[in-house]
Amino acid sequence: MNLLKLFLYELQEITLLTARAFYRLRKKPRYWREAIKQMDTIGVGSLSIIFLTGFFTGAVLVLQSFQILAYYGAQSQVGRMVTFSLLRELGPVLTGLMVAGRIGSAITAELGSMVVSQQIDAMRALGTDPIKKLVAPRIIALLITLPLLTTAANIFGIIGGGITSKYIFNLDTSLFISSVRDGVTTKNLIVSLVKPLFFGLLIGSISCYKGLSTTGGTVGVGNSTTKSVVLTSVAIIITDFFLTRALQNILGIDF
Repeated sequence: MNLLKLFLYELQEITLLTARAFYRLRKKPRYWREAIKQMDTIGVGSLSIIFLTGFFTGAVLVLQSFQILAYYGAQSQVGRMVTFSLLRELGPVLTGLMVAGRIGSAITAELGSMVVSQQIDAMRALGTDPIKKLVAPRIIALLITLPLLTTAANIFGIIGGGITSKYIFNLDTSLFISSVRDGVTTKNLIVSLVKPLFFGLLIGSISCYKGLSTTGGTVGVGNSTTKSVVLTSVAIIITDFFLTRALQNILGIDF
């Protein structure tokens, strides 16, 4: 029962924090420069890990599925399978998890350090709203950059799958590209862009809440960071299930 109360309490506080962040954007100052700085940190700073994640995910998909498809004489459709898997599921989820681990932990640690060193209290004393200054720019930056990073992961994944099918299984490149085109549908692209928006909101909201609710000095910063990454990762996986089901019904997605 205590766990249920704690879950409901934190859900309420995270929701209220997110609502306040967007509501307070109605009035100046809006700190767009801080948002752009966060976009650079999140987007450009995460590009290398997203490249590696996407590339080798696409490559291993081909390694695992090519021979099964060849058994049924459908090896020419390996590009379509890789594209479907990346656009609908693996691209958004893996990108969200990577960003949660790299950026979400950094946000929590940064805000938590500001809390325990009383910098947040100093901002309030000087008349600066910490939610508008610190929370809103980070959530906005994640909402913008995560779909872009997901798109990059999808592209790198398709490239990795194409290279693997070409140089390991000797599949003609034109066949792979042709099957990739069959997988790049409007519905798949919508799914690939909608999911990261929700994941970005989750990462920003949970990370900022855990950072601002830090207690217990420097040890508390470490504890908050760990809880933030775990909670965000679990939230992404659970939300992905419900998003997938909702998008299937809304868009009428079939194979």
